[in-house]
Amino acid sequence: MKKRVTGIGGIFFKVKDPNATKTWYQQHLGLNTDAYGTTFEWRSSENPEKMGFSQWSPMKDDTTYFKPSEKDFMINYRVENLTELVEELKAEGVTILDEIETFEYGKFVHILDPDGHSIELWEPIDEEYDGIVEGRTKS
Repeated sequence: MKKRVTGIGGIFFKVKDPNATKTWYQQHLGLNTDAYGTTFEWRSSENPEKMGFSQWSPMKDDTTYFKPSEKDFMINYRVENLTELVEELKAEGVTILDEIETFEYGKFVHILDPDGHSIELWEPIDEEYDGIVEGRTKS
């Protein structure tokens, strides 16, 4: 099995007014935001030629995206070989919340941690993600 978690793919959190939150962070902390928040660009320590991305997204406080979790945030972890990892997590008794979904920029699945936090796992295709993201805050 390859590595499991390779980094943070994103931080998603509930707020009353996502647009006001994005504006505040843009004005006071310099985040370059778009409809989804901002994307932090970085380079792989193992391969500095390879870019990676981490998403920061304030979401409306009534979002159902974190369900069944009632928590105010969700963390997305970057992983390798999501299909194999999900099989191992199932064998270990981890609650898998949905089926793996595939998009042009990667594969996703949601799991539940023992404290009731919904966790999103992402096997990214960084080259494709790079082509669609608009709001970028370079690190």
